[in-house]
Amino acid sequence: MMNQKKKMGALEGIKVLELGSLIAGPFAGRLFADFGAEVIKVEPPKKGDPIRKWRVLHEGTSLWWYVQSRNKQSVTLDLRTEEAQEIIKKLAKEVDVIIENFKPGTLESWGIGYETLKEINPKIIMVRVSGYGQDGPYKNKPGFGSIGEAMGGIRYLTGHEDRPPTRVGISLGDSVAALYAVIGALMAIYHRDVKGGDGQFIDVALYEAIFSLMESTVPEYDQFGIVRERSGSTLPGIAPSNSYLCKDGKYVVIGANGDGIFKRLMTAIERLDLCNDPKYETNDGRVKHSEYLDSIIESWTKQHSLEDALVILDKNSIPAGAIYSVSDIMEDPHYLARDMICDLEVENLGTLKVPGIVPKLSETPGSIKWAGPTLGKHTEQVLKSIPGFDDEYVQELKSKGIIE
Repeated sequence: MMNQKKKMGALEGIKVLELGSLIAGPFAGRLFADFGAEVIKVEPPKKGDPIRKWRVLHEGTSLWWYVQSRNKQSVTLDLRTEEAQEIIKKLAKEVDVIIENFKPGTLESWGIGYETLKEINPKIIMVRVSGYGQDGPYKNKPGFGSIGEAMGGIRYLTGHEDRPPTRVGISLGDSVAALYAVIGALMAIYHRDVKGGDGQFIDVALYEAIFSLMESTVPEYDQFGIVRERSGSTLPGIAPSNSYLCKDGKYVVIGANGDGIFKRLMTAIERLDLCNDPKYETNDGRVKHSEYLDSIIESWTKQHSLEDALVILDKNSIPAGAIYSVSDIMEDPHYLARDMICDLEVENLGTLKVPGIVPKLSETPGSIKWAGPTLGKHTEQVLKSIPGFDDEYVQELKSKGIIE
């Protein structure tokens, strides 16, 4: 990380105003901040972003907060007040991108919607993340990432076929939506700054972000009426690919669905009869006998510990790996070698290990400069940078409770 800090971030010079809370909008803001953009995060006075109190807390502050809001400036504003709305309008003249994930129409009700801000700054780019998008019959329904995962199709496919659908153990819907938010914003910046276009707004719906991951489910249903179902740890229509029990009770994931890889796997487990059988030469033949092949493979893995099985599989260039818990991740030499576990100094806490930066840019890498800040730490600094805002006015806003 020390080496990275000497290089300029790819997004230095880009200024972002983050109005969202919780996960999707702020995760998008974090990605901008990781790569050098100046991100001003607006939070309500007193309480701040609710994620400050989510999951595991240290002295009243979520450890997640320190990651989600790293490299950002925290400004408190009560957006329901006219004074705060005027401040947003003034900041809109100065920033490149605004990120918001309120319910559609909320910013408009406060007089700071896209159309209003576009009149102030035609070059403004507004990223709008919501459950169902800015239009359509569901636009006014409240939406969370979990609902987006359900409606987008991934929940239906997650779990075992004889059990109810389950969830992935993280906020996948929000995170995928955040990635699309950043991709959309960067496209809009390119259109504006390279092609000479105006600003625009990016409409990201949580359910659509997940739906975009659904591979061939739509054409398969359209042409053949196929409804893909839950399949546990297997990969439907692709074989062999599964999790297999080892001698020590651990599982190894093996992906041997390539024709050449399958032959190497059968050679490694000393089943040359299957290796040379024409029935298994291509994927469509293997799929017809996937349960049989899985039983053969697992009979081999059960004779070996996970560690020994991986040695053999790696030696034969077969894609395979253990199923990592966070403790496995924290000790893995590859994670450490690629700076994916970083040390971050946090006030009143000390050194905190946090996830590293993705992706890795050779000439303009991202960096972690500071942890998620205390509530309102940068309010006065940001407001005093606005032309016409002096210390007296800032103190007046503070006395009214509009900032803190």
